Amino acid sequence: MGLFSFRASSCRSSGSERNDSPESQGRHTTRLRVATYNVHKCRGLDGLVRPGRVAQVLREIDADIVALQEVISDPQSDHARMVADELGFHFHLGENRKHGSHPYGNLLLSRFPMHSACNYDISTRGRESRGCLRADIQLGESVLHVFNVHMGTAFLERRIQARRLLEAGILMSRELTGPRLLLGDFNEWTRGLASRLLSSHFTSADIRAHLGSRRTYPGVLPLLHLDHIYFDPHLRLERLTLHRSRTALMASDHLPLVAEFRVTSPTAP
Repeated sequence: MGLFSFRASSCRSSGSERNDSPESQGRHTTRLRVATYNVHKCRGLDGLVRPGRVAQVLREIDADIVALQEVISDPQSDHARMVADELGFHFHLGENRKHGSHPYGNLLLSRFPMHSACNYDISTRGRESRGCLRADIQLGESVLHVFNVHMGTAFLERRIQARRLLEAGILMSRELTGPRLLLGDFNEWTRGLASRLLSSHFTSADIRAHLGSRRTYPGVLPLLHLDHIYFDPHLRLERLTLHRSRTALMASDHLPLVAEFRVTSPTAP
C-alpha cells in the first residue's frame, strides 16, 4: 500500500477479495459496499481535528471502497495515510490545491488492490481548484473504475464541470473496460444541469426512495442534498443508508452516504 499525490490530469500505476458465486455461465457476482464522505479536513463540530475519529466512523461503516473529500496530507499530520493505516486499506490522494503548503484534495480508500489512478483537473477560471480522482480497482478478475469528485459551489461552475466530466478523456474514456462508479460531494442540492447530464449516462442513487427524504446535509439538521452516487447497470443498488452514529454526527458537518451493490460482470475467458 502507498500514497500517491496527483495534480492536474496526471496518472500513475501502482502495483482482499470477497468470495464470488456464479450467477450464470460466463458471469460472476460480487457484493460491494461503498461510501462517500466529506470529512471537512477532519475537523469536527467541536472544532477539533481528529483523523482517528474519521477512521472510527469508517470502521463503523465497514465499506469496501470509500471516497473522501477535503483531505489534507502534511508531513506532521498526514490525514490520508493515518486513516488508511487505521483501516489497513490501499489508498490514493488526488491533490487539487495546497492548503497552506500541504496537499489537499480527494482520497480513495479500498479494501481491494488499486493498480492505477488518475487525477483530473476540472477547475474553472476564478474559482477554487477542483478535481476528480479515478482509481481502477481489481475485483476478482474484473476492474471497477471509481471516480471521486468534489464539484464547485457556483451554478455555472458545476455546469462546466459536469460537461468536462463527460468528455472522452474522463468518464467516457475508451480505456475504461469495466463498470464505472461516480460518487462524491457535488454541491448540487436541486436537480440542475449537472444532475440531468450525469443521470442521462448513469443510474442515480435515489435517496428519497431509500431514505424517505431528499435531505442529507448538514448531518445534525439536514436541509440539502449534496452527496450523490452514480453508477453503471453492472452495479445493482440493493441498499442506501445515511450513517448517523454519535461519532459521525460529531466528526464532520457531512454524514457518510453508504451504498450496497451487487456487481455482475463477465469473467475472464
